[in-house]
Amino acid sequence: MSSADQATRQVHDRAVESLREQGYRLTPQRLLILSVVAESGGHMGVDQVFRLAKEAYPYMDIATVYRTLHLLKKLNVVTEVAIGDRLHYELTDPEGKHHHMVCQVCSGAFNLGPHHLEQFRHTLMQEFDFEPDLEHFTIAGVCSNCQGQPRKGNPSKPKV
Repeated sequence: MSSADQATRQVHDRAVESLREQGYRLTPQRLLILSVVAESGGHMGVDQVFRLAKEAYPYMDIATVYRTLHLLKKLNVVTEVAIGDRLHYELTDPEGKHHHMVCQVCSGAFNLGPHHLEQFRHTLMQEFDFEPDLEHFTIAGVCSNCQGQPRKGNPSKPKV
């Protein structure tokens, strides 16, 4: 097992323990949805989670996926990220905090380490005496692969 697989497994196990400690039942559906998100290693839309969970358990329904993802978000087990006009989910790693950059052309999501925002945080505190909440920070823009291509929506007007 690679170190990345071990780290994912540890985060998954902590998530299961968090559910158990907070008194939630560890139903097969919850465990399956959690495993699907954990094994993805990235940002998954509800439709992706549903499709993969249904492959493993044909009786899975979309409402169960939505309810479970909502519960896991509430318990801080998964992180919700808006990518384009849809919500995506990834396993929350308390020791691997990061932010997101989302491409407005291809809707790709890229991780951004917290150290990149420390100067921004410092500037806001120094100049405005304002403590920003950068816990779930997403920056929209255009990735290097898509630069020069028209943006989604109104191509003549850049999105800000």
